[in-house]
Amino acid sequence: MDDPRPYTLVAELTYRCPLRCAYCSNPVAPELGPELDTERWLDALEQAARLGVLQVHFTGGEPLLRADLEALVAGATAAGLYSTLITSGIPATHAGLHALRDAGLCAVQLSFQDTDRAGARRIGAANTLDAKLRAAAWVKALGLPLTANVVLHRDNIDRIQALIQAAERMGADRIELANAQYLGWALVNRDHLLPTAEQLERARRVAQAERRRLERRAEVVFVLPDYHASAPRACMEGWARRYLVIAPDGLVLPCHAARGLPGLRFERIGDRSLARIWRDSEALNAFRGDGWMQPPCRDCDRRATDFAGCRCQAFHLAGDAAAADPACSLSPHHPIVQLARPRATRQASGPMTYRQLRVLR
Repeated sequence: MDDPRPYTLVAELTYRCPLRCAYCSNPVAPELGPELDTERWLDALEQAARLGVLQVHFTGGEPLLRADLEALVAGATAAGLYSTLITSGIPATHAGLHALRDAGLCAVQLSFQDTDRAGARRIGAANTLDAKLRAAAWVKALGLPLTANVVLHRDNIDRIQALIQAAERMGADRIELANAQYLGWALVNRDHLLPTAEQLERARRVAQAERRRLERRAEVVFVLPDYHASAPRACMEGWARRYLVIAPDGLVLPCHAARGLPGLRFERIGDRSLARIWRDSEALNAFRGDGWMQPPCRDCDRRATDFAGCRCQAFHLAGDAAAADPACSLSPHHPIVQLARPRATRQASGPMTYRQLRVLR
C-alpha cells in the first residue's frame, strides 16, 4: 500500500449546533472539552498546508456559530488551501456569507433534511426549511459553488424526487443523496431510520434517472447505506491515509467517529507538530497498511481497495475495531447487519433520541 499522505483536513470547529438531528455524526458523549481558540486553529491550518493538505472542510456542529470563522477562512486562504463551508445554513446572513467569500471561501455545502416541513422538524427538532432556502439563495447570488446535501432515511427516502427537484431549484451544482451511515446518533436511532431494501431500490432508480436528466447542470451522487451492501466502503479512503480530522477540542483523528474507540490514545494539536502526529502517532498507525488485519480481510483481494471497511462500525457492531466490517458479506459478524434489515419493515418502539451535548468551557 502507498504511503499515507493527507490531502483533506476536516476542521470540526465546534459541536454546537441549532439542530438536534437524530442521525448526527457528532459523538454520543456526555461532555467534551473546550474548543480550540483562533490562534491554535490558524496554526493548525498552516501546519496542515505544510504537511501537504490541499483542501479544508470547515464543519461541526455548525461552523457559522464560531465568531472567528472569517479569520479562519482567511487563514486557510493565506495557507493556499481550498476551503469549503459545511453548514446547516440556519445562522447564515447575507453579510456574513459575503464576508466569508471575500476572505477566500471557495464553496458551500448546505444540508437540508426534507422538503416536508413536518418531516424536517421531526428529524432536526426545529423548523428550518425557510432559513435553508434563504441561505442557498444567498450562496448562489454570491457566485459560490453550492452542494445540496440530504441525509436519506426511512422517513424521507420516498420523497427523493422532490428532494432532488428542491436542490435543483436552489441552483445546486452538486446534489449529495447520502443514506445515513449508522454511527453516532444514527446508530442510536437505527430502528427509526433504516429504510427497507424496496425503498432503497426505488430511490436508486429515481436517482439514476435524475442523474441522467441533470447531467449537464448538476452532479447527482447517491450513496448506499452499508447495511444494504455486500462489500464495505473504503471508509475515509482508509484509516489515516488521505483524511485528517481535527476535533473541536484539538484531538487529531482519522475520522469524526474514532474518538470513542477503546485502547487508542489520540494526541491533541500542540502536543507535538502535526507532521509528527500524522507520521508517528500510535493511534493513527493502528490500522494503516494490512498487517493488523484478521481473516477474512488478511487474504482478501479487496484489502487494498476497501481497507477492510470501517473500524468504528466494526467496533460498535462486533465489539472489535480490528474485525472485518460487519457490512461485508464475508465477515463472520455479517449476521448482525442481516438481522437489522427486517426491523426496517416494523414501526420502531419509543421516540427517537435527539442529539444532545454538553461542551465544557
